[in-house]
Amino acid sequence: MGTVAVKLVFALQLIALIGCNTTRSRNWALHGAPIFADLTPREMKAVRAYLHNIQEMKLTDARSETLKKNSILLMELHLPKKHEALRALDRGQAKPPRQARVVIQFGDQTKPNITEYIVGPLPSPTSHEIKTFKGKRPVQFESRPITIVEYDHINNILEKITSRAHRLLFETTGGFSYTNCSDRCLTFSDIAPRGLAPGERRSWIMLQKFVEGYFIHPIGFEVLVNHRDLDPENWTVEKVWYNSMYFDSIEELLEKYDSGHVEKIKLPSHSDDDLYSTYIPRGQSSTPTHVHGPKLVEPQGHRYRIESNFVEYAGWSFAYRVRSSAGLQVFDLRFNGERIAYEISLQEAIAFYSGDTPAAMQTKYIDAGWAMGTSTYELAPGIDCPEIASFIDLYHYFDTDKPVLHKNALCIFEMTTAMPLRRHFNSNFQGGYNFYGGLENTVLVLRTTSTVYNYDYIWDFVFYQNGVVEVKVSASGYIHATFFTPNGLHYGSKVYDHVLGNLHTHLIHYKVDLDIDGRENSFESIDLKYVNFTNPWSPKHFIVQSKLHKTQHKTERSAAFRFGKKFPRYVHFYNPNEKNKWGHQKGYRIQFNSHAHSVLPKGWREENGISWSRYRLAVTRHKDSEATSSSIYAQNDPWEPAVLFDDYINAEDIVNKDLVAWVTVGFLHVPHSEDIPNTATPGNAVGFFLRPFNFFDEDPSLASKSTVIIRPDKDGKPKVQRWTPEVVGHCVTDKPFFYNGTYAGV
Repeated sequence: MGTVAVKLVFALQLIALIGCNTTRSRNWALHGAPIFADLTPREMKAVRAYLHNIQEMKLTDARSETLKKNSILLMELHLPKKHEALRALDRGQAKPPRQARVVIQFGDQTKPNITEYIVGPLPSPTSHEIKTFKGKRPVQFESRPITIVEYDHINNILEKITSRAHRLLFETTGGFSYTNCSDRCLTFSDIAPRGLAPGERRSWIMLQKFVEGYFIHPIGFEVLVNHRDLDPENWTVEKVWYNSMYFDSIEELLEKYDSGHVEKIKLPSHSDDDLYSTYIPRGQSSTPTHVHGPKLVEPQGHRYRIESNFVEYAGWSFAYRVRSSAGLQVFDLRFNGERIAYEISLQEAIAFYSGDTPAAMQTKYIDAGWAMGTSTYELAPGIDCPEIASFIDLYHYFDTDKPVLHKNALCIFEMTTAMPLRRHFNSNFQGGYNFYGGLENTVLVLRTTSTVYNYDYIWDFVFYQNGVVEVKVSASGYIHATFFTPNGLHYGSKVYDHVLGNLHTHLIHYKVDLDIDGRENSFESIDLKYVNFTNPWSPKHFIVQSKLHKTQHKTERSAAFRFGKKFPRYVHFYNPNEKNKWGHQKGYRIQFNSHAHSVLPKGWREENGISWSRYRLAVTRHKDSEATSSSIYAQNDPWEPAVLFDDYINAEDIVNKDLVAWVTVGFLHVPHSEDIPNTATPGNAVGFFLRPFNFFDEDPSLASKSTVIIRPDKDGKPKVQRWTPEVVGHCVTDKPFFYNGTYAGV
């Protein structure tokens, strides 16, 4: 056989081998995706039945009206150790058994406590073991999230409080009351953290008019309720705030109100014209109402594939879940079969406020403490996601006695960005051109939302054809507003009569477990520095220009970048053992789109519970014991948190190791009149990009057949070259708009 023939056979064998490896990699990824799938209703019910059958636990229904009970608070998937999962993902071996993480509140005992268990194997559990946090940090019983039953008791004490203050409230609000109110009712918002030290459970509660968008209808009445005792009959009112004055009791307020020692608030009575918080259109618009705007269409159907929780699109593949406590997560992210990240997951979202009223100055929301992941309500087609999207149901088990179905709470869709991914017009500088080349930019979007009371977070993962991933959150919903006082202008803006929009900072925390072509990765930062040298072709002159300055970070401490310190221009994760065709180590970099800054001085009281917020970026070695940066307990005990992120950072070696990047993004929001009725998303989106940096030999979107090249022929007429059929005509969905918005037990 000749040399040429041998080379041809070898090439064909190599192509076959590559194809075989790609197919095998894809099959293993599909095989392993269920490892990360959220618990099914069947699994949830099985876990509940198993635990309720353990007599010594004495479990009762979560919705029974007493607080002195043992009941399940939260149930969600417990992830296996990473190396166990990788055996299935990388070798096709058996998947590790599925397990559930279960949080139980033991209130019916001498010393109440919160205990977490790992229960398995699913779907038919037979065993359980106690789950602890790193360092076995204790969980204060008072740090537990608040429940529907506890809210019912708060409502009861508010009925007593407002009954005593009925005349004051009725007179000052234009006829609103908390009870027996028909269409002029009051409601409340409660503030967290619930106290000033560990072990407390004292909540400031502010009253508002119960109209659409009640969050921006404060009435200037706030009370501090101590609800630590498990017997609501022992709850007390510790302070009252009314129109910038503090009182020790309702009785003191009423006495001074009647004697004229308190300036009376006079709010306008309810009218349709005063419902500034509604979405009802008002004002002038020149947009015609009988003509629809642009619609996103798929002329020939989906170009992506969904199989359970496994998604494939344009070379990408990944598994997803929506963790009930924290939210959206992506696992085993691959491009053309090569893993880029093992996990990219939302960890926490906070909004720390300032203000003049006690409720405002106490507001430091840490949203996992409100089970942020369970607030994934139905998405509206054509608004929250395009009509053509694939809508997916989610199931959660939090503060309930049966799984709760959230219909159409997650969506996946492909869209065009109306911006070319790349293009070039090559002029001949004589009134013509040599060629034009362009590629449309279509992306896949994985989206869900979290409505944590007043705020709406829109969570996106966006997958581009050139190997880029965008992780983004867009903020909307209602601002957190308090009653206007003149001193309040130091802490925000007056946005309506008697309404102050309080300044606040949003910070979002992500875990990015990068596996750049393997688990052995390193981290460097890249900056520029000026160099000054003699001009080699004109020795009488000097050249000043920028030069790459790379710093390899060898320890976790070196790779922790605090807010307020200079941040590198590039942060680069790479595999020291793998190179691309041009000899560069294969890597990805994180590019920030953020205006974040710290919210409190280091170590200041509540800041301990969010010590991750000290760092724009922190890089640590992967440890299964460092799975999350926060917990559901941080909200009500930020002073002595169960998870102390700062403990993750030490002097450990991070060269050629399995690395995790912890990313903080966010923005300052000073509310303004245009936040009425709602905060709009433009300008309120932050996040980061994962961008290939010498990972590929060239732009991988070259594989797209949507490229168009135009060249003039010999007669100067355009000759169009394309690899896909031209789309002629248009289409829209034939499904009428439908939205239900309900969620219920199943």
